[in-house]
Amino acid sequence: MKTSFFNKFLTFLNQLEQQKINYQIHHHRDEAVMITVSIVGERWEIEFLENGDIEVEKFISNGEIEGEEALKEIFEREKLDDSIVEQISLLS
Repeated sequence: MKTSFFNKFLTFLNQLEQQKINYQIHHHRDEAVMITVSIVGERWEIEFLENGDIEVEKFISNGEIEGEEALKEIFEREKLDDSIVEQISLLS
């Protein structure tokens, strides 16, 4: 018998709870529920899809620690993204 989406989801949550692993639940896609898991130097995004599939994406730190000056990078990157969107919309 195929394990249902909900059973897989609950089993995983229970394992996280038993191991006292930090996690958050998100809903960004209509057909999926995402759990973000934070462990030292890593963040994992685990999506449980309606069709029973599970997708995992890992973000692993390179260990470099930066100072406060790195915060402006968030806004600089966002500006670049906005300018690309504007250029594309002008082509339409």
